[in-house]
Amino acid sequence: MSLIPKETVDQILAQADITEVVGDFVSLKKKGQNMWACCPFHHEKSPSFSVSPAKGIYKCFGCGKAGNSVQFIMDVEGTSFPEALKYLAKKYGIDVPEDNPTPEYAKEQSERDSLFIVSDFANKHFQERLHKHEQGSIGQSYLKQRGLSGNTIRKFELGYSLDEWTDLTDSALKAGYQQKYLESTGLTIAREDGKKFDRFRGRVMFPIHNVSGRVIGFGARTLKSNDKKSPKYLNSPESDIYHKSNVLYGLFQAKQALRMQDMCYMVEGYLDVLSLHQGGIENVVASSGTSLTEGQIKLISRYTQNITVLYDGDAAGIKASLRGIDLILENGLNVDVVTFPEGEDPDSYIQKVGDTAFKAYLKEHAQDFISFKTSLYATEAKGNPVRKAEAIREIVTSIAKIPDSIKRTVFFRSCSLIFDIDEQVLISEYNKMQLQDRLQPKTGSPEMDSMPFPEEVEPEKPASDTDVLVRYEREIVRMLLNYPDKMLDEGMTTCQYMLEQLEDVEFRTPLYSRFMVLIKEKLCESVVPTAEDFINYPDQEIRTEATNLLSDPHELSHNWETHSIFVPTELDLLPYGAERAVLRLKWRNVELLMKNEMEKLRLVTDPQEQDRQLQTIFMLKQLHSQLGDMLGIVVNR
Repeated sequence: MSLIPKETVDQILAQADITEVVGDFVSLKKKGQNMWACCPFHHEKSPSFSVSPAKGIYKCFGCGKAGNSVQFIMDVEGTSFPEALKYLAKKYGIDVPEDNPTPEYAKEQSERDSLFIVSDFANKHFQERLHKHEQGSIGQSYLKQRGLSGNTIRKFELGYSLDEWTDLTDSALKAGYQQKYLESTGLTIAREDGKKFDRFRGRVMFPIHNVSGRVIGFGARTLKSNDKKSPKYLNSPESDIYHKSNVLYGLFQAKQALRMQDMCYMVEGYLDVLSLHQGGIENVVASSGTSLTEGQIKLISRYTQNITVLYDGDAAGIKASLRGIDLILENGLNVDVVTFPEGEDPDSYIQKVGDTAFKAYLKEHAQDFISFKTSLYATEAKGNPVRKAEAIREIVTSIAKIPDSIKRTVFFRSCSLIFDIDEQVLISEYNKMQLQDRLQPKTGSPEMDSMPFPEEVEPEKPASDTDVLVRYEREIVRMLLNYPDKMLDEGMTTCQYMLEQLEDVEFRTPLYSRFMVLIKEKLCESVVPTAEDFINYPDQEIRTEATNLLSDPHELSHNWETHSIFVPTELDLLPYGAERAVLRLKWRNVELLMKNEMEKLRLVTDPQEQDRQLQTIFMLKQLHSQLGDMLGIVVNR
């Protein structure tokens, strides 16, 4: 595989602003010197994901994910290092050699990257067929009939698959793409007898993008109204790059509007997204006919905490999708609902009434989900006590999903008024549900899990000699990365002082030993090592640990300064801290040497050798005692 030249990599790293890169995926809020958000890599209610603009790094103090701009793209997109660099290069308008992959380059890429490349080829092929092939006029006529403009068609990269058995497959193989990748993405279907054919034929193509804009799959609508055997819509099968439960159609085009409007409109189909987007409602996405999943909700929560679900007039369809909205509530998001007149869906209704009237309709008819569901069930249960009781339990189940206690209280009150039932009865039913849930066995032995009292916590085991040594070596490397060129009282930099003091000390932890070698190599070149040298280092283990060492979960509140209260920082106490860190590591190393020599003594039988061994142990004990005195550690003599 051809490598991206180092000077290009350096240019990408220099221009990639960590706040801009992460901000494309997560809604960041400033707190102190850093930016904070709920982590995009794991579910959480309170923000523990920190971005440091000054250091160019991100760190989640919940799940541990950390790195620079390139690592973030690798983590969030699941791409390789070169592909993440190319993503950033494209974002910042930097030319990368061999940006257009040749067939040879495609073969050398990893399996996952090859699937992206093949999908991109197919996307361009379908677009070319729509706009330049004579059969493409069929697809164009349909799209224009649905009211879509040329700009919308181009923006969403719509295409057309010819009504031929092997058009795409033949074109891809001729261009040098391997059949196994065509099959892995589901673009080509191979039969047992060796024959192969295109999955999509005679259909309008809707490419499905991930959040960074790469094509990962396709939705396709047939234009043959007389073919009853063929499904109206056909989607790509699951693959290594396409997982339906973690994808929302239109999210790539909508993500900026989601953040700006602080609202997500959720619809069902591709054409709903396209018509609303064209009508100026760009903060719209679709679940593409699948039941809403936690993965999809998590995607939306990166950009906004507010969702409005747009339902068509089909009452049965509304009832079937209510469970998915409970999942939204459970994840702490706010949900409103808008329903359209019977027989209408978002696409047909905006075409019927126009953009302005449609937007006004959304504002007038938006209703919070709990009130909507309560009214829906109350109407159905009217005059039937048994159904009314079932409906109330159903509503309480939804309210129980809401993590915010104040919101729960408001909804209990609203529900009690609609159903004409005492609010305390609803709260009692909720408490009963919560108690049953707590008593449900979760894991391990049922007897232990159902106990109302917490199990006795085992006392924490004392740290081993190795654990302590790792901690002391880590602290040395942390200080060298954070303050390499800061001057100490001795007129030396932190780097000069610590390396001089530890000249004869060999680091035993492999990772921190590597850090020390790299730092010394820099100094040998008369260059002071910087944090950027390590957070942008090619080796991922070095990059990740460097980010961890440079990240601080705590910031000093501005209130101290406001009230003229001086609180010394680590930088203020750096000379003291550097000396203590060096002494601690030396003290621990001497202690380990002493234990090692004592072990040797037990195996020695020669009297003279025993004397020499005892003298060595005595000298080490003296040194250990001296270092302990300097640290203020009480040492048993």
